[in-house]
Amino acid sequence: MTLASAARLGVDPHRDLTDYDPEADLMVLNMGPQHPSTHGVFRVKLYLDGETIVRAVPYVGYLHRGVEKLLEELTFVQATPIVDKNDYVSPMTNEQAINMAFEALLEVEVPRRARYMRTLFAEMSRISSHLLWLATFGIDMGGALGGGTTLFLHCFREREYILDLFELVTGARFHYNTHTIGGNRHDIPAGWAKRVHEALDLIASRVDEYLDLSTKNAIFVARTRGVGTLPAKLALELGITGPILRASGVDHDLRRDAPFHAYDEIDVKVQTEQAGDCLARAHVRIRELSESIRLSKLLVDGLPEGPICGGRPIKNPTQFKAKDGQAYVALETPRGELGTYVIGGGGNKGASPYRLKIRPPSLHALAAMPYLLVGGTISDAVVILGSLDPIMGEADR
Repeated sequence: MTLASAARLGVDPHRDLTDYDPEADLMVLNMGPQHPSTHGVFRVKLYLDGETIVRAVPYVGYLHRGVEKLLEELTFVQATPIVDKNDYVSPMTNEQAINMAFEALLEVEVPRRARYMRTLFAEMSRISSHLLWLATFGIDMGGALGGGTTLFLHCFREREYILDLFELVTGARFHYNTHTIGGNRHDIPAGWAKRVHEALDLIASRVDEYLDLSTKNAIFVARTRGVGTLPAKLALELGITGPILRASGVDHDLRRDAPFHAYDEIDVKVQTEQAGDCLARAHVRIRELSESIRLSKLLVDGLPEGPICGGRPIKNPTQFKAKDGQAYVALETPRGELGTYVIGGGGNKGASPYRLKIRPPSLHALAAMPYLLVGGTISDAVVILGSLDPIMGEADR
């Protein structure tokens, strides 16, 4: 990647979005909104000097469904299947985030077994999500990678094992509706723990294969090293969290630093890199795969006995009612900090939120695009966007 053109036009590749010669012979190219290469219906307007990007303007909102407003009209219990579809690659953590906020507002206790199950599902969701990210990142590289399609097929093959395990618990493979206020709807079936170990052992045995196809692949490294470098200071200013922030050298993970569920009972080894480029983000996520496999085994082996749902029993969707009050709860998803801010005392005589606001990590990640793309080429743009692992359902929510 060269910065010569950006420098000639007086553009700081990380800070300056507008200071270029308006008389320069620039071409404007709309990248998106179409799903291939943009990871959903996302559009970024590129101003090009030849192949070099001198300005990038992202546009979100093409997948907007008004989830936050919709939830003001639904009861607290009815909210869970709606948020499943925000981060549709990691729906379990969406369910956990909103129910944690409701539990804080309604002062509902969660039994220890349910907290362990939530933690286990969160770690397995991280495995599934990172496998899907690595698979699509290989496709983002195109045929030049030499193993892009192979990487895609292999990672999807392993992800199926996680979906099979979730299906055994919930009856669904994607949108689960299994978490609820006070715990979980479904307990794990007999023999499930053994199948978890078998699946995780198989995935662990193939991590080296993923490395050979990606970060040990000369073309993969050439396409990612030094590309899309995000300084730690800028990442913090933009509110970026999760693997992207940790790849820029910031050692921060809510699982360890603000433990939720059962994370205060296990030792999470946070993965970091210093370079802050696309390659560093790949290294962090692949190492997190191995760490989540380790944590999942610990959790399934240590799963305590007891009830899977606490607080008041759920008999009908209007049972939980909240008076005036507010709560904010955040948890660590595969993409970073997912926060839910809820105000009680809403409609249905308090059975619905008065106001609900979701803080999605993908939206903050996309805020880095104008800084990361400047100085790169069109082919770099696809790689940089893929390295951020955005999910447009939660960005547009």
